[in-house]
Amino acid sequence: MKILKEAAKRTEEDRRNLTETVSCMIEEVRSKKDEALRKYNLQFDGCTRETLRISRKEIQKAYNQLTSQEIEDLRTAAANIRAFAKAQRETIRPLTNFSPMPGIFLGHRIIPVESCCCYVPGGNYPLYSTALMLIIPAKTAGVKRVAACSPVMKGTNEINPKTLVAMDIAGADEIYAVGGAQAVAAFSYGTEEIPAVDMIVGPGNRFVTEAKRQCYGQVGIDFVAGPSEVMVLADGSGTPEVVAADLLAQSEHDPNAKGILVTTDETFAKKVMAAVEKELCLLSTAEIAEKSWNTFGEVLLAESEEEMAELANAYAPEHLEINMQNPQEMADNLYNYGSLFIGENTAEVFGDYASGTNHTLPTLRAARYTGGVWVGTFLKTCTYQSMTKEAMKELAPLVARLAEGEGLMGHAEAAKVREKK
Repeated sequence: MKILKEAAKRTEEDRRNLTETVSCMIEEVRSKKDEALRKYNLQFDGCTRETLRISRKEIQKAYNQLTSQEIEDLRTAAANIRAFAKAQRETIRPLTNFSPMPGIFLGHRIIPVESCCCYVPGGNYPLYSTALMLIIPAKTAGVKRVAACSPVMKGTNEINPKTLVAMDIAGADEIYAVGGAQAVAAFSYGTEEIPAVDMIVGPGNRFVTEAKRQCYGQVGIDFVAGPSEVMVLADGSGTPEVVAADLLAQSEHDPNAKGILVTTDETFAKKVMAAVEKELCLLSTAEIAEKSWNTFGEVLLAESEEEMAELANAYAPEHLEINMQNPQEMADNLYNYGSLFIGENTAEVFGDYASGTNHTLPTLRAARYTGGVWVGTFLKTCTYQSMTKEAMKELAPLVARLAEGEGLMGHAEAAKVREKK
């Protein structure tokens, strides 16, 4: 492997300060509840709301601020996401009456969590697409209470109208104007106005991420996510400008985002780098995208397609694109990724918005052990069993011996006492 453009090493942030700051915020929300939320809303966003829950009147006002085309676009994207979520739900089925031996009957039920919070970030951009990606799978899974939250637009008392409409189209049961670590704490422990939930999903800044980490256990989470990333595998048969556009689409998320090109063609790599520089001269978000690309962008020259696959599987990127003449051959050799985009026609941004798959995906190599948010995120597979008297008498001596071998005599007795029935 040859490095044509090397990324800067990510420095460990001041974890101690972050941990302590978020811990104090969580404790303040636990003790002071809504008072703390109002304080942080004012401190961070200039929001003076007394009531945190968004009213139906506010939602209707948001609809009135959007064009008919904008509303239709959100509904079309939602329909694709919902259709795929429903198809996924149909693959997750209960198991009944499995019998490992006569008289023993085992099974499992598929049970949705009772409640969840879908955290939709604000920050640099109104990420209303995330509202669709989180709320729709939760509703499709059958979650009874789906709450959503997002910080208000800076200096106002209102959530971005597109985000609010997206939340409503997706089917949120409750919407709250609150964000940051304080929102995670509120939905984990509950306040006067916000009842606690069973699970919190969605991306956020490092304070949100740290709050999810600290509240995990009190509440379920999807995963702990870091800066966004894309890796493009290219054999040189594609279009340099297309690859450059995909790398910058990811880079513009924030200065810590990462775009990586892995190719077997050095000439193609240099053309892509030139195309990146050219597009940066035209891109309205170039200030962020250029900083991200210059700092964390990476271009690697692989000796073979086999080495490309090895690099991709070792990196386990959030988004993995295959820009090759025979993309399916490469796809068959890949197993660590958040979401896979096969062929030049399949832009990663399509998955971000409207093709139907989810864009809330694992980063920082977490794709080695988990996939992204999907309908199954909100489902529990819970086992059950029953057995006949004859099966109980046959199994009890085995269980008693195994328990005695571990020194758990109470366990052994619980098996033996049944033999006497």
